[in-house]
Amino acid sequence: MEGSTFVIHDLRIKPTFHLLVHGLLRHRKSGRKAIVKKILVIQQKMIGDVLASSILCNNLKSIYPDSRIDYLIYPFTRPVVENNPNIDNLILFKDEFRKSKKALLRFLVSIRKTKYDIVIDAYGKLESNLVVGVSGAKKKIGFYKSYTKFVYDETIREKSKPDTDAGLAIENRLLLLKSLSGGKTLDNRPKIFLTDDEIENGKRILESHNIDLSKKLYMIGVLGSGGNKTYPFPFMARLLDEIVAQTDATLLFNYMPIQEAEAREIFEMCAPKTQENIKFHIVPGSIREFLSLTYHCDALIGNEGGAVNMAKALLKPTFTIFSTWIKKEAWNAFDDGIRNVSVHLKDFKPQLYGNKSAKDMKDDAMELYGQFTPDLILPELRIYLERN
Repeated sequence: MEGSTFVIHDLRIKPTFHLLVHGLLRHRKSGRKAIVKKILVIQQKMIGDVLASSILCNNLKSIYPDSRIDYLIYPFTRPVVENNPNIDNLILFKDEFRKSKKALLRFLVSIRKTKYDIVIDAYGKLESNLVVGVSGAKKKIGFYKSYTKFVYDETIREKSKPDTDAGLAIENRLLLLKSLSGGKTLDNRPKIFLTDDEIENGKRILESHNIDLSKKLYMIGVLGSGGNKTYPFPFMARLLDEIVAQTDATLLFNYMPIQEAEAREIFEMCAPKTQENIKFHIVPGSIREFLSLTYHCDALIGNEGGAVNMAKALLKPTFTIFSTWIKKEAWNAFDDGIRNVSVHLKDFKPQLYGNKSAKDMKDDAMELYGQFTPDLILPELRIYLERN
């Protein structure tokens, strides 16, 4: 915040707009307990985050079955929550709201006019703080931060260590419902809802490419979302060779269209037999198509990211290779050592990290990857493949 100018990412709001927002923030708090009719959940981030926070919507619908649950997300994350019966409306925070003050103002006014009873902010950034502030909701809940205390009626301090196998990302989100649940047991499992037509379409795609569904079929998260979240190419090729040698499984590659050249590079590093088992030409055309194909796979194996979270939401087994700088305990949801297994360099060589957290080592991610050799992972992978 600079003087009287709000800064939201690259968007600057002039003082006159500041005064309008200040006016919207003012509202009277009723001493009476009102009936909850409308609830807004905010999670403006990546696919894994949006899927994780969808558990708030699922549980809120159980707590308040007659309420309207709206979910504010970025447009590109929409596919992971489509058809969720616990979400009444998806509200998309479009890119134009960052580029145009008028578009943002119209959006904020529409939020204000909806008259939400409860707003829960699972994102906790300036962008969502503004939405919460202008909402006029009777109850506003978010994570504790020194600069947001004036925005929320109730702030939640996040835990640093998980208490269950759900992991920190999920456990901390459920804390946002603590005052609303009335002691009710909450469902901590994110869910993806595929239609029968989507499931059948996934099967049809596989059969049209002569995939033998009686054999093992693995979806491979061959690439992460960026270089510092991707297991080194030669190392990944070595793991794929082992998977095929041990199981003779058919492998499908999951990657974004702009990553095709990199995926091809890994393919070329694989042994000839592995290449025969990789169906490189079957590439999901959308996130929903990826889900429909993964539904028919025996497991997802590969780099940690949104694909792993989606597979878990489909109740598919996963073997996850964490980036050397990602906090494993936050995102290794439902690891049980059998169906869901994850590996992190820190598990094998904690001395490389010392007293630093994995996130503190982000700048050294690529150097650390060089230490995360296949010989560390292969024993765990072999056991996993035997059990699954």
